[in-house]
Amino acid sequence: MGICTALIKAEDEIGAVVLVRLRLEVQAGFPDLDWHCQDVQVKHSAGDSAVMVFPCYKWIRTADGNIELRSETDGALLLKVPLAFYNGILLLLLFVSQVTNLRYTTGFTERTASWSNLQDLEIFSLFNGRGNKIANYVQAHWQEDVFFGHQCLNGCNTLNIRQIHNLPPNLSVTPEMVKPFIPDDSSLQQEMEKGFLYLLDYEVLDELPANIINGKQTYLSAPICLLHYNNQPKMWVRNADFHIHQIVSHLFRTHLFGEVCCIATLRQLPEIHPLHQLLMPHIRSTLQINIQARATLLAPKGVFDKSVACGLEAIPLLLSRATQSLRYSSMCVPDDIRERGLDVLPICYYAQDARRVWDALQRFVAGWICLYYNKDEDVQQDCELQNWIGEIFTEGFLGLTETGLPQSLQSTDEMSKFVTMIIFSSSALHSAVNFSQLDFNLCIPNTPPSMAHPPSQSKGSLSEKDLFSFLPEVSSSCHVLSVLALLSQPAIDFVPLCHYSEWYFKGDAIAKLVVEVQKELKMIVKDIADRNSQLELPYPYLSPDYIENSVAI
Repeated sequence: MGICTALIKAEDEIGAVVLVRLRLEVQAGFPDLDWHCQDVQVKHSAGDSAVMVFPCYKWIRTADGNIELRSETDGALLLKVPLAFYNGILLLLLFVSQVTNLRYTTGFTERTASWSNLQDLEIFSLFNGRGNKIANYVQAHWQEDVFFGHQCLNGCNTLNIRQIHNLPPNLSVTPEMVKPFIPDDSSLQQEMEKGFLYLLDYEVLDELPANIINGKQTYLSAPICLLHYNNQPKMWVRNADFHIHQIVSHLFRTHLFGEVCCIATLRQLPEIHPLHQLLMPHIRSTLQINIQARATLLAPKGVFDKSVACGLEAIPLLLSRATQSLRYSSMCVPDDIRERGLDVLPICYYAQDARRVWDALQRFVAGWICLYYNKDEDVQQDCELQNWIGEIFTEGFLGLTETGLPQSLQSTDEMSKFVTMIIFSSSALHSAVNFSQLDFNLCIPNTPPSMAHPPSQSKGSLSEKDLFSFLPEVSSSCHVLSVLALLSQPAIDFVPLCHYSEWYFKGDAIAKLVVEVQKELKMIVKDIADRNSQLELPYPYLSPDYIENSVAI
């Protein structure tokens, strides 16, 4: 790909320029190639220091006809983004590096029988997890209580655990029940007051219709788990966590939220708006990825339809409940980890890394905003900005005031926080919930995507062999693992956080901000690498060199 500057001299004198039209035409003897135009700069004379800039920042094709560019001082510009669409799930491979070791699923994807014993599963996981240090650790420790708790803090779904100071009304636990598990000189109430009790609550799964897989009914439950004193069956909790992770933490909190922001940006912010230029590298690929997911993974005969207990009938209901229960504070890292009590846990690497990445992004965003908004009144009087945040609130979150999402932006601080949240959700959070999937889910008993029997109503009535019969069949297990292996691979054109393959920005001040945030993120990479080198089970998913600039897979 070549980069050049084309100089075109006007044959006649021209007056004030308010509109530039570009058209790419096919010329005989030359290939029909797309062109990427950064901008058009107009001078009235060679010695004129004043330059009028008409931003473009898009690919131009011969089929597009006339492309209209307006100056940076003109009104809103309607954006038309050409998207490439592909049919069929196999073409998702076009976006990722070659998946390794999937050949070990050959012959398993058509087996509708259940796994016969633990040894078969261990051998299967061993071959498919070869070279995967984290997956091998999971295989060795998935039955241990300590590792069960560790996953809540540093696994693929770290968004559900929270500190409690009072027992929820739907949890039937008495002080006598937990007395054997707390210090002799303490009580249940004292332990809660000290902040030593945490909760996993999967109430949003209650009474959702469970899927039918290979002609057999599967089952969903809505467990509540009190950590670390509860001794209820952990497999059902991990099964519930699989669905909350995939549908709420992953699909809803990163993909669908990014889509809402992308559409609002394309509809309400012209290309010359500084926020459009800041956000587009972090959200522009979201629409295409989501449309493909709807046509494949979330479509009839896709993996959720064929292999996951929370099937196509239940997903819209779960997303509706997730929208109702969402709170703005849970989307902003400093507020979230404080409210859930994760900031006081020294072994919660997700909280530590998320806070550092958030702070680096917020400094970058705040510096950017200060270049264009000198005071809070500038934010309040930007009608395009207010229309943008209004559309996100009304169309994306249905105008639900209980979510706490802002309906307008009144200050540079509010704007900085909201924009940081969008970039973090579309990059770092997606990395945390996506690229960890295969590591923790390759061991099927650790996170089963479906359960073959309903949960037992009496404690201790099931043998280990009985519990093993709850696991999904071989074929559905392999279908899920194949998809997770695919989605856990970085894109071929992977762009790290705050690196920009297409430069949307103009001016030395912005270039300086980019250099500064890249330098800070590089320091975070080193610190995380040093820490992980000392850990038996590392947490690499929020290392900035792990984080894609946007949702790209």
